[in-house]
Amino acid sequence: MPSGTIKHTFAGGNTTSGFVSFYEEILPQENANHIFCIKGGPGVGKSTFMKKVGNHFSDLGYDVEYVHCSSDPHSLDIVYFPQLRVMLADGTSPHIIDPKNPGAVDEILNFGDYWDEIGIRRNREEIIRVNAKIKNSYMLAYQYFKSVRLLYESLENIMKKALKVKEYNQLRLNSLNNFISNIPIKDNKGKVRHLLSYAFTPLGVSTYRESLVNLAERKILIVETIGLSSEELLNDIIREGIKRGYDLECYLSPIKLEKVEDVFIHDLKLLISVSNEYNQYPFQYDVLFDITSCIDNKVVEEYIDSISELKESIDMLINKGLTYLQKAKEQHDILEEFYIPNINHEKIDSLLPIIIEKISRYAK
Repeated sequence: MPSGTIKHTFAGGNTTSGFVSFYEEILPQENANHIFCIKGGPGVGKSTFMKKVGNHFSDLGYDVEYVHCSSDPHSLDIVYFPQLRVMLADGTSPHIIDPKNPGAVDEILNFGDYWDEIGIRRNREEIIRVNAKIKNSYMLAYQYFKSVRLLYESLENIMKKALKVKEYNQLRLNSLNNFISNIPIKDNKGKVRHLLSYAFTPLGVSTYRESLVNLAERKILIVETIGLSSEELLNDIIREGIKRGYDLECYLSPIKLEKVEDVFIHDLKLLISVSNEYNQYPFQYDVLFDITSCIDNKVVEEYIDSISELKESIDMLINKGLTYLQKAKEQHDILEEFYIPNINHEKIDSLLPIIIEKISRYAK
């Protein structure tokens, strides 16, 4: 079997609209052979187990998608095998994934069966106290991120005044023509799968865009600035891609969820990406469209004080939110210490060959 591809993404995250999840778009029920919902507390080994299963099938040459946790990018929320139509998912808070068609599609793996409940309950009061602190940290983080959206919209309103409409419309037309040239129309209707282009995490603003860059054979870059975005331009391309019958992966901005910042078309090995202050693109590209060339600098100069103040305030609020995500992660690490000594990891590891055998039944 030829070597498979590996993709790293975020499908859920901390945004200006709170915690948002696109987990159900990874593998819809009607397309799935098997979905494993892993239940259990913090530190029981859900992510480690998924990594081991993912590595096994990657070594066999299967494509693997590793969906990372925005609360800890080193951990996994999901591992997905597209060719096998199988997914393993963390089914605990905040990404509650419960069986919808148990037995027919879904199966619960309850790692809580392998912990020492008596040992955990010895720390009952401390666990409740730490969980309350985690909840409070997330609440404050989301309040700061929510405020970002309001200022971002104000910045958008100002920057639209500085847009040279004729030049921008010409750029939109040029980009669309570049996209559709030499792309045949397929005999089916295209679909869209939503993910996140980057995420607000305890480590800062985190992205796995390089994973997409490595899979793409052709790369189109759109340069923009916060407040003057490529939103309309990319929506033109998305609509055309769907009409031409292609399945698109659309990666959204956590600052403005309606805004797509990466489009990947697997069948074409084509990546269309945006570069801005929070989602920079330090990679090679084949075609460049620069929206900032459509800015009337005289208008920007007229509003420069307001623009600078809004950008500084947005930076400050994002950093405040990130600080509280870091506090939540620190408390979560403490919480794990109450569980790890009370987990029978050997018994959990003994499930590995059983789960691998079940998944292998779907290999053609």
